Amino acid sequence: MKRRQFLGVAAIAGTGLAMAPTKVMGGISSFTPMVSGENDKPALLGGPKAFPGQFPSWPFYDGQEEQALLDVLKSGKWGRLDGSVTPQFEEEYARMMGLKHSLAVANGTTALYTMLGVFGVGPGDEVIIPVYTFVATYNVVVLNYALPILVDTDIETFQIDPQKMEQAITPATKVLMPVHMGGLPANLDRIMATAQKNNLPVIEDACQAAGSAWRGKTVGSYGIGGAFSFQSTKNLNSGEGGAIVSNDEAFINDCYAFHNQGKGPSSASFVPGEKGTRGSNGRMTEFQAGILRSQLSRLQAQDKRRKRNIEYLNGLFGEIPGITPAKLYDGVTNVSYHLYMFRYDKSHFAGMSRQRFIQAMGAEGINTWSGYGRLNREAYVAGLQQNKHYLKIYGEKGMKEWFERNQCPQNDILTDEQSLWFGQTMFLGSTRDMDLIAEAVRKIQKNAAQLKN
Repeated sequence: MKRRQFLGVAAIAGTGLAMAPTKVMGGISSFTPMVSGENDKPALLGGPKAFPGQFPSWPFYDGQEEQALLDVLKSGKWGRLDGSVTPQFEEEYARMMGLKHSLAVANGTTALYTMLGVFGVGPGDEVIIPVYTFVATYNVVVLNYALPILVDTDIETFQIDPQKMEQAITPATKVLMPVHMGGLPANLDRIMATAQKNNLPVIEDACQAAGSAWRGKTVGSYGIGGAFSFQSTKNLNSGEGGAIVSNDEAFINDCYAFHNQGKGPSSASFVPGEKGTRGSNGRMTEFQAGILRSQLSRLQAQDKRRKRNIEYLNGLFGEIPGITPAKLYDGVTNVSYHLYMFRYDKSHFAGMSRQRFIQAMGAEGINTWSGYGRLNREAYVAGLQQNKHYLKIYGEKGMKEWFERNQCPQNDILTDEQSLWFGQTMFLGSTRDMDLIAEAVRKIQKNAAQLKN
């Protein structure tokens, strides 16, 4: 994937599907298009669109958000250091997550960067991350001049392969940082067993997974801390924003100090000792917190609707050879779907390329994305070998060896040929919308021999 293509995907999936805001007063609404079953010719061949209307746009808002913004504006207290809204959101979010502590921060990247900072990750350290992830997971590691070790994908689930994660551990490994891609939990049983066996901390990148659960506990609660993103396309969003969650009071206090220029939550003084020698400003504004409190009131109802529609679509796709939804591990007890990830097998579509399938779906009125690519071979990442600071720390030989370690053949297959995504707002409509998505795929499959050229 070229860098321009990569950045385009990043805009979609950081995730940034381009969506216009919609004001709603009193609930979720969806235009339900009607298509005659008499003509099953694909739109690319001159037939009618399977979905001629529009899926629900994003974000939803109403008078709650307007009032929250006005309340903060009129209070004259716009930052968390003298405001009260951010602590209220932190308390509500921690309660929703079933955890003792939550720290609101500027964005999901800040959440990850803060936790790595608390662990003192730096030059000479290695942090194990999945290769199938948004680039921020990589960026927070290199911002600390540590080595990101990219691990191959479990192709059926789109998640990090836990066996290969364990194989990637070396004496230099400082942190394990799995990602719950698309809102689907990674294999936390295997990951936590590996962490315990090797005496390593786990930071969960749950930026796309607010509300997802493993064996009845929310993701983000298994490691010492979990990171969440409230960026504009996330299921819970405030344009930008993020949170760290933890049951460890000392850890969350250290995170507070790191995100507040080295000053702790109960004092204007710097935190003493080694932990107080580094810090940043990752504070959330009161405006963001006010929006999030309003958005939080709808999250569970929206998630239920997404889940209901996705389970229905899974049943429809189960009858279409060549379309395989991402598999859930046995330990998954809830999924807050941020992405609908599925695999495409062109052998069931007369050899039609994935890109042509995407084009055909777009003509039917259904936006479909190929998702993330070969992050380990992206020029932005591969170029780390020539970074002057990394060459000083690790040497030319060390950087070459690092690059060669990051071989991910399963991810190559997934990203080059198979992976496809739908965005989360497509599932805030009706079951009829799901019927029309499946209808579009069937039309394309039936006429694949004509469409592929």
